[in-house]
Amino acid sequence: MEDLKTAAYNILTIWLTLVVVLILLPSMFGVSLGISEVYMKILVKVLEWATLRIQKGFKDKEKLHVSASNGIIQRDQSPMETEIGGLRKSRSQDIQQGDFELGDVFYFAKKGFEAIVEDEVTHRFSSEELISWNLLTRTNNNFHYVSLRVTLIWVLGLFVRYCILLPLRVTLATIGISWLVIGATLVGQLPNSRMKNWFSELVHLMCCRICARALSSAIQYHNKENKPKKGGICVANHTSPIDIIILANDGCYAMVGQVHGGLMGIIQRAMARACPHVWFERSEMRDRHLVTERLREHVSDISKLPILIFPEGTCINNTSVMMFKKGSFEIGGTIYPVAIKYDPQFGDAFWNSSKNSMVSYLLRMMTSWALKCNVWYLPPVNKQEGEDAVQFANRVKSAIAKQGGLVELSWDGGLKRGKVKDSFKEEQQKNYSRIIVGENKSLKPTTH
Repeated sequence: MEDLKTAAYNILTIWLTLVVVLILLPSMFGVSLGISEVYMKILVKVLEWATLRIQKGFKDKEKLHVSASNGIIQRDQSPMETEIGGLRKSRSQDIQQGDFELGDVFYFAKKGFEAIVEDEVTHRFSSEELISWNLLTRTNNNFHYVSLRVTLIWVLGLFVRYCILLPLRVTLATIGISWLVIGATLVGQLPNSRMKNWFSELVHLMCCRICARALSSAIQYHNKENKPKKGGICVANHTSPIDIIILANDGCYAMVGQVHGGLMGIIQRAMARACPHVWFERSEMRDRHLVTERLREHVSDISKLPILIFPEGTCINNTSVMMFKKGSFEIGGTIYPVAIKYDPQFGDAFWNSSKNSMVSYLLRMMTSWALKCNVWYLPPVNKQEGEDAVQFANRVKSAIAKQGGLVELSWDGGLKRGKVKDSFKEEQQKNYSRIIVGENKSLKPTTH
């Protein structure tokens, strides 16, 4: 019995020593020993080999080359006026633009069938489909039955991910979160000064780097000269709660969000002691004016960290950028756009909060191969003269979508849990009404 205890103690000691020396200390100082780079190279080679074996095992090889991002339907992105005008011209040259034509129904029927077969909104709330299998469980085909070699590699991958990577990542995440709570609490006891701000940023940065290593993150940051500065607002597309760790791994931010209980509440309170974050009670979140004033007050102080905001308000599957809520663009100050693009080949970073709990999501992330992504810092922008908050938000959204190679959509991310707003339907009705009455005629209400 004593021998077993001694052996267990020795194994635990060796394990923690390797974690501290090879991972923990380098991550604290932002240094890489090259271990993650070697791991990623081996992983890429294994996935390439598995893809070739799968292609040989299937008779119909061409279907593996079809891009999963190509939709079932080739949509016409032309405006309503152009499409209806084209339908009318194809039927007759004598019909005036302002006349009502029964054939216009075909336009709306076509749009309705497209939405039924493949609408462009709801599948943004499900995991992105992969072109080839990445030896994880998320697949629509039984690829691991193609050949014995692929099956053995898949089983070996299960052992590596659940018996080696998972314990290692849980250990690192536990250390990172514990240090964040303890370090932020201790820093919070210091009087307000530059020294306190320096210690606070150091604690936040070190702990986020440890948590990033806990996910085997391979992150490339581009255009660092555009990094958000103090007194500004950083806005980014939103795929996962891990987005915060990805960005905070390269710089410190002031967080904005609702006050939580449990472990999250402990972390929030510790962070608030060390530096000014903006946490709201549930009742305060409903008061839009109060939220705006609190954020405006924070931005007006150039000594405070830049605020990190995700204007979509919910997680999207990293294939598109949906409507930016205008509240973030009514505060004032400089906006620093950031585009984040994950590589789904190594793991699915998307969190569908309506289907998966945070615990199951974190378990999936910690048993994936790695977290690889690119982060682009875009040039800072300000509201232009005569530009309202909605136009400003759309301009920033377009820049982020273009840089990240994402599809730009005008739909509200709130459709993940709610129904289409009446304003969207009314907008289409107004557009068609303008065609009927003519562009130069005013839309006057009719009396009955």
